[in-house]
Amino acid sequence: MPWKNQGGGPWGSGPKGPWGNGPQPVGPRPPDLEDLLRRGQDRLQQIMPGGYFSGIGITLIILLILAFWLLSGFFRVQSEEQGVVLRFGKHVRTVDPGLNYHLPYPIETVLLPKALRVNTLSIGMTLIDDPARRGRSIRDVPEESLMLTGDENIVDVDFTVLWRIKPNGVGNFLFNIQNPEGTVKAVAESAMREVIGRSQIQPILTGARNVTEQNVQELMQKTLDAYGSGILITQVQMQKVDPPGDVIAAFRDVQAARANLEQLQNEAQTYANQVVPQARGRAAQILQAAEGYREQTVAEAKGQSARFLKVYEEYKKAPDVTRERIYLETMERVLGGADKLVYDGGPSGQGVVPYLPLSELTTKRPPTTGQPSSGGNR
Repeated sequence: MPWKNQGGGPWGSGPKGPWGNGPQPVGPRPPDLEDLLRRGQDRLQQIMPGGYFSGIGITLIILLILAFWLLSGFFRVQSEEQGVVLRFGKHVRTVDPGLNYHLPYPIETVLLPKALRVNTLSIGMTLIDDPARRGRSIRDVPEESLMLTGDENIVDVDFTVLWRIKPNGVGNFLFNIQNPEGTVKAVAESAMREVIGRSQIQPILTGARNVTEQNVQELMQKTLDAYGSGILITQVQMQKVDPPGDVIAAFRDVQAARANLEQLQNEAQTYANQVVPQARGRAAQILQAAEGYREQTVAEAKGQSARFLKVYEEYKKAPDVTRERIYLETMERVLGGADKLVYDGGPSGQGVVPYLPLSELTTKRPPTTGQPSSGGNR
């Protein structure tokens, strides 16, 4: 007799084996599935008169299945999604975020692309997990970033593209391109290489980044529109623009020299802007002074000429009187500011004698106290 027999055996009664009792269930036993199905069938038979295989039962089952089928057409569109409803595989309409309804499968189906989300695509670099730093680090991808410029120099360009689906281009996005991210990446790399290939290396490394980004964005958008992709390029950002690592030190020296040159040129221009106006001001001042001197000299000459003519007219009327008058005026003008000595040359004279300094006495100021000075008493 087998040892699993439910009856008694050499090891006692119950489900035992040669090594003791079998495994016992722990906790409450799970419900029996067959028991649940049996109870459900009994309850359904009580609800449906005549049993569920009667005409009424079959009708109720069909109506219940039809209700569940119709209710399966409700769907929800999230905030960054747009619903694309397909009827037998053909795009019929696009719905906005919220609760919507479509005819149940297989009549209509719905696709939910992330149409309102801005996607970021990095080219020339990739993010990798770094367990040592407990985060993510950037790794260069030289096969994507190394490009040839128009003056036959190599430049390492890492850039980022921000893109999204056009508001009315969800259908084109779903049905015209198979790999959207790969398409955007290929177009971005091709457009950047074309723009870099038409440019010189020096503007790219210094101040032409904005122009380069704008040109790449326009070229990408034009290419994607020609594909009918339904993709909108919102921005192109150049993250790093450097020469190759082997020559980066030499390029930095050149950049430093160019910066010094520009600084010296700016300083020289500043000095010129300061000195030239000063020189022009001094020249204008000298010219104005010369013009004033000329006007003064001409005016004095004209005045003297007019005076001479008037004197000459008087001289013609009375030559002796005029001659005497001219002599006296001339002597007065000549001797008026000279020191004078009186000399008595007669037989009774004593030689040179000083005269009373009347000019000095007349130029002295009166005392402030109101008392007469000693010189005034002489």
